[in-house]
Amino acid sequence: MREHVAPFVYYLEVHLLYASIVCLAAWALTSIKSASATWKYWIWVVTSLNFVVPLAGFFDRFGASQVSWARQLGGLDAVGIGVSHNLTAGAVLVGVWITGTALMLGRLLLRVRADRRYAHAAAESPPASRRSFCVHGVPVRFSGTAQAPSVEGFVRPNISLPRGIERVLSKPELNAVLAHEVTHAKRRDNLIGLVHELALCGLWFHPLVWLTAFRLALYRELSCDDSVIEKARGADLVTALAKLASPPEPFLLRARASSFISLRLERLAAAEPQEPCRTANSLLAVLFGALLLASILGTIAHTACCFKI
Repeated sequence: MREHVAPFVYYLEVHLLYASIVCLAAWALTSIKSASATWKYWIWVVTSLNFVVPLAGFFDRFGASQVSWARQLGGLDAVGIGVSHNLTAGAVLVGVWITGTALMLGRLLLRVRADRRYAHAAAESPPASRRSFCVHGVPVRFSGTAQAPSVEGFVRPNISLPRGIERVLSKPELNAVLAHEVTHAKRRDNLIGLVHELALCGLWFHPLVWLTAFRLALYRELSCDDSVIEKARGADLVTALAKLASPPEPFLLRARASSFISLRLERLAAAEPQEPCRTANSLLAVLFGALLLASILGTIAHTACCFKI
């Protein structure tokens, strides 16, 4: 067992090092203002998956250990060797990690169960509360238990609207809200968010994984707002958000309705919404793709060689 500890710890260190570099590169590249929020969102999705899936490991198993440029990173290998020589310290670290992971999983489980109870209560609400229809193939229903427009479900998402929202929002405003929520549903944003939440449970100790969660949430909302702007309904969504933020009926307010509200309102209310630059989008994709590939090759180069204790 001892001989397997050092290689495992070393590989984990190198993988997280390069995943962190990709994350920092994503942060820098998505700061380009002229690029599309949708492109930025997908860059953060890939960044999240890069933390979870050690792509370089798959290449290692197909003969990458024979490449002539494979080298170990000095310093990182010493950590694995130290842990393999002091299994007690290693057991303490594993215990701390397991405790943190268990707490994070418990937190996630409680939230998922709360959402399921919420959905179950909506399903059992009176028939008048469950009027439903479809928008672009996505089921939409009114519910007396809903507190704000939201998307429910991971694999087969549906849009839930609070009963009485038609008394608060005009038809154009409601259409703008639906356009925003439909984008969430069609992209399976809930499922993507759940995958990152699971990654966060295992990598709770890594600050850049928390940063990735924040940026994912930010560009998830901004990219859906862009779909509204493209339909020339930005002004309607502004007034809808304003009404939902301080509704005449308090039950219409839900925490997620005010996510990044100031930034969203600033973009939506722009007199002349900024059109995403195709050149900036292309440059963003090429640069990020090149950096991601370089990180995979770098991980291979520093882990495929024979590890000696």
